[in-house]
Amino acid sequence: MEKENNIALSSAGTSRVRQRKRSNEVIPEPSKPNGGTLLVDDRNKYKSMWIRTYSTVWMIGGFALVVYMGHLYITAMVVVIQIFMAKELFNLLRKAHEDEHLPGFRLLNWHFFFTAMLFVYGRLLSQPLVNSVTPEKFLYQFVSSLIKYQMAICYFLYIAGFMWFILTLKKNMYKYQFRQYAWTHMILIVVFTQSSFTVANIFEGIFWFLLPASLIVINDIFAYVVGFFFGRTPLIKLSPKKTWEGFIGASVTTMISAFVLANILGQFQWLTCPRKDLSTGWLQCDPGPLFKREYYTLPGWISQWFPWKEISILTVQWHALCLGLFASIIAPFGGFFASGFKRAFKIKDFGDSIPGHGGITDRMDCQMVMAVFAYIYHQSFIVREGISVEKILDQVLTKLTFEEQQTLLTKLGQILQDRLGHS
Repeated sequence: MEKENNIALSSAGTSRVRQRKRSNEVIPEPSKPNGGTLLVDDRNKYKSMWIRTYSTVWMIGGFALVVYMGHLYITAMVVVIQIFMAKELFNLLRKAHEDEHLPGFRLLNWHFFFTAMLFVYGRLLSQPLVNSVTPEKFLYQFVSSLIKYQMAICYFLYIAGFMWFILTLKKNMYKYQFRQYAWTHMILIVVFTQSSFTVANIFEGIFWFLLPASLIVINDIFAYVVGFFFGRTPLIKLSPKKTWEGFIGASVTTMISAFVLANILGQFQWLTCPRKDLSTGWLQCDPGPLFKREYYTLPGWISQWFPWKEISILTVQWHALCLGLFASIIAPFGGFFASGFKRAFKIKDFGDSIPGHGGITDRMDCQMVMAVFAYIYHQSFIVREGISVEKILDQVLTKLTFEEQQTLLTKLGQILQDRLGHS
């Protein structure tokens, strides 16, 4: 009897161990073709398309209004989007039970967020801020000192947050707190690294923000439309209802749109001129060779069929083709990454509450990837190398005190007078 009891107990223990092992195993999700029903086979596709079209018109209208209002308002829009993204990402790994035992811990996340915001935007907008300040001695010195010590201020704010985190550590909560600390820093890197390039593009000229953003929107719209009517071949399981037909059709449309849209946007100085201050007035500047027209004579056989003998093309249109190629081939992978991320954590997109736009995070990831490429491309292949008057003035105004600037002006005047005297 004892042996039988021992055998029964051991078999029961073995079954429990097996159940525990099975409970720890990751059960793969049942595979579905392309993540769901293709649009071409969806019975409610026309209702969905009408809702999507209606909300898209409103969103594009609001976006156009913000662009018309100018650089500062576009930057404010980017900041608002950043805050909403950070809020959603902060909440992703939070647990209500643990947060009840950590009062003020959520406030710590926002402390790091606004410290990072002060660091990034302080460096990006320092020169426009100096150019916007009135020549009053006190205000000018205050702004100059703030810019000069901005990095130190941000560093000590971060150290204060670090000490705050250490002092709030609680027993049996260490793992959760350190996980949140690491997650917060990853959010800051992802959000601010990419959005800082977006703001830099805005002040280089709205053209370099508007064209890449428009190409992502065009690519997304035509991927949906072509897939809606002709999509048959699934593209990738991570992103539901994406098809090869939609991907290829959107790529061709985006390339054509990039070439045409660059010609239209390049005609307005309000869009092409860089903003050197924080004012909201209209801009006028020398557009430079990038936005000047070059005329090409068409072959004779074309003029026989069409009334044109020559065409004019802006130099920037050739660069726009590179942006269009990136927006068509590479940028969509940012959306695929967002789709996989949401599935990994089993969360809904915070754009699901907007009718017909249940993938806003995917599009924002595409926009961020595109913004980084646009900035790198602009700085690598378009901006002229070497020292310019603007760069020297930037160094003089931000690095020298008012007395040092007066001394520099006096010495420079003496040098120029000596040269004029010898000539």
